[in-house]
Amino acid sequence: MNDEQKRLNEMVQEIANNLVNGITYKEAGIDPCDGWNDDEDIISAWAYLEDALDIQYVLDSSGHFLGGRVLVSFGGPNIWIDTQHDIVEGFWWGDYAKADFDNDAMAIHEALSEMFYSNISSAPPRQKYANIKLA
Repeated sequence: MNDEQKRLNEMVQEIANNLVNGITYKEAGIDPCDGWNDDEDIISAWAYLEDALDIQYVLDSSGHFLGGRVLVSFGGPNIWIDTQHDIVEGFWWGDYAKADFDNDAMAIHEALSEMFYSNISSAPPRQKYANIKLA
């Protein structure tokens, strides 16, 4: 196993561990200036997702939310959190790493579900495609 693969495995496992155990405001470098939280409290999913680089929603054929994919690192390596399958996946050139998580201490999955349903309820109505003319 090369050094890049080892580092990728470590990063993916660290993110999975953070999901299982949660991250405190102090560990995340976030000031809990809301008056309700202390440095040692676990950050909320909302605070965690503020730094997300991309979010993809996974739906079934009826449009029901099944999970989400959150891009938390990009460009070397790319790391995704997948709440449908409860895994963290990392990609770095040709290397791949995966770690399972069996607990979602920050409730990332629930926050993604809320975000999805609030986004579709406030989305503008779809445009009809019947009026589109193809060249």
